[in-house]
Amino acid sequence: MGLERKALLRAAPAHTVHYERRRPEETILHGLVREHLETFLAQVEARTGTGVPGFVKDEFEAFLECGVLAHGFLRVRCAECAHEKLVAFSCKRRGFCPSCGARRMAESAAYLVDRVIPRVPVRQWVLSFPIALRILFAAQPELLTPVLRIVHRVIARFLLGQAGLGRATADTGAVTLIQRFGSAANLNIHLHCLVLDGVYRRGGGEPVFRQARAPTRDELQELLGKIITRLLKRLTRSGHLLEEEGMTYLADLDPADPLTPLQAASCTYRIALGPRAGQKVLGLRTVPGRDDKATSALCAQAHGFSLHAGVRCGADQRKQLERLCRYITRPAIANARLGCNGKGEVVLQLKSPRRDGTTHLRLSPLEFMQRLAALVPRPRLHLIRFHGVLAPHAGLRAVIVPGTLEKASEPAHEPAHAAARLSWARLLSACSTSTSSIARPVAAR
Repeated sequence: MGLERKALLRAAPAHTVHYERRRPEETILHGLVREHLETFLAQVEARTGTGVPGFVKDEFEAFLECGVLAHGFLRVRCAECAHEKLVAFSCKRRGFCPSCGARRMAESAAYLVDRVIPRVPVRQWVLSFPIALRILFAAQPELLTPVLRIVHRVIARFLLGQAGLGRATADTGAVTLIQRFGSAANLNIHLHCLVLDGVYRRGGGEPVFRQARAPTRDELQELLGKIITRLLKRLTRSGHLLEEEGMTYLADLDPADPLTPLQAASCTYRIALGPRAGQKVLGLRTVPGRDDKATSALCAQAHGFSLHAGVRCGADQRKQLERLCRYITRPAIANARLGCNGKGEVVLQLKSPRRDGTTHLRLSPLEFMQRLAALVPRPRLHLIRFHGVLAPHAGLRAVIVPGTLEKASEPAHEPAHAAARLSWARLLSACSTSTSSIARPVAAR
């Protein structure tokens, strides 16, 4: 835990921390899953003959028990006043649970800022893929590991070139969040890379950080071209892409995987199963459309790929950096943006209006369940990766990461066995002012 955050927690009076149990069974999302889960599972089984994979079914069932007292709780008793409260268990899943997603967002952001990212400038690099590759990476997420190596090497060599140094004498670092969703609850796999905006030079003494200037539009376009060339070459060599007569095609995916049609439909904004299978999701236009096609000066696009590098946090902008970390680790579904109309349809509010004026999407409950199933990540898939000097076994990590330095400077009276992870109540009491979506504490185990 960072020294600033510790000081804040010590200074906060006890009466400012107020716990109020959440009631997930009263939310629209919980009601939809509770009422339509069995019908959805039967629909998928009738379509595929096997049903959804076990980890997807477990995700839905765990969500229905998350925060519900009937499925287990802790009784917390104050030693001074004997006041008691019941704290329901949480599911701790990564798919679509808004509560566990919000806790993971706050905890991950605090951890990255306090214990991983050093006090140097940080630039966000966002890489988006064409729809065909989104479907491929959803079906075979292990392919993201070599893709991340390619992306980090291209960006790192660019920063080293600006500093006039080689890989043998310097290196940069990065934290990558593999984000799997868009604002329409659609499957949209893309990469948010928080890259140290410069390089650390290794030498006889302490490593020295050299800042880098922002890339120009032409340089960004060149970097994107290198990433595309190397990525397509890697996927073609492994047989996941086929090249014929100068054209590149996606190899056939496993037809026996019941998630493939759900993921493909979610990536293409279509319906996978039911009477409207293959059709586009219905949208509601409540604001005038706009014709502007302006893009950021630091955004490059080519062949369905896009690379954005316009967001930067200075060395002293730690609050802005934490807000950025919270944004890229946010949950896929927000209860506040879900509603139902008089026809029983799910109305999902988009985070921002589209160019044609669409602000909401309309789906039947079963169509919405298909979207939720497509968002569930496969087991043992790490969504946060560390590169360069921030990698777990990097030689310079122990010297530059703030967690190590602050731990060494902590007062001697601090208990040696103090937990590195923040409790839910302490975390929200210190950080709830940053994001309104988790202003009230949520029950957790």
